Amino acid sequence: MTDDEIIAACLRVARERQAPPPAPPEAVAEAERVIGFAFPVLLRRLYTEVSDGGFGPADGVPPLGTGSGRELLTVPYEHGPDPTGTVPAGVVPLYDLGCTMWWMVDFRDPDGAMWYNAEGDCQPEGITLAQWLAGVLDGEPGPA
Repeated sequence: MTDDEIIAACLRVARERQAPPPAPPEAVAEAERVIGFAFPVLLRRLYTEVSDGGFGPADGVPPLGTGSGRELLTVPYEHGPDPTGTVPAGVVPLYDLGCTMWWMVDFRDPDGAMWYNAEGDCQPEGITLAQWLAGVLDGEPGPA
């Protein structure tokens, strides 16, 4: 799938879910300030063209600023990167699978390399955000 096809598919899903409207550019700029890295290109488009969260698998990814508490994308970075070094700076939790398992996106990579974190073991998965979303949209399961 191309980025434009992913945007269109995520927009359909967001509308079905009655997800919030797109995030304003100022919300993206503030999130980048907190995280310390620019958004991967596709992720920026998803937040500014599709919805402020709510797109992606199941309940969707977290919002930038319309939610509250732990659900915001920037919460893990409010006090800087992970002090334990388990999660590299710039790798941001994107989708909570539950039971301390997360899909994460690498903001250091303009294509948004995807990482998987299971109980503190954070590893790159060798796929991009676009590939991950294409798989999710096609119903592919995540890592076992």
